[in-house]
Amino acid sequence: MFTGAGVAEQDCVFVTAAQPSNAIWFITRHEPEKGFVEMLKITPDVTACKLTIQLRPVQGGSEAEVTYAYTSLGPEGEAVVNAFTEAYYEPFMRDWEKRINHYLTHGTMLSEK
Repeated sequence: MFTGAGVAEQDCVFVTAAQPSNAIWFITRHEPEKGFVEMLKITPDVTACKLTIQLRPVQGGSEAEVTYAYTSLGPEGEAVVNAFTEAYYEPFMRDWEKRINHYLTHGTMLSEK
């Protein structure tokens, strides 16, 4: 089902703006009772990505284990895959964490600078 609702649901498909082309997302597993979601992100002619998120309770909240697995679909994808290093991933995930925490605290998206 194609959705614009912004709610994660099993088998939902949505599109996000990206360069050089929009990304198509498909939620393949959604197990909220287990704190788990798995989705595929396809950027045509660039990459295919499997993203998994597993939440675990910790004192004072929760922690998330986030796993990305990228596959190149062409020359532009090779650059993306090669750039997805540990040095890139750490600040990328810190920014993602900040944005999620802001949304959970305030109910709004963190605006871009």
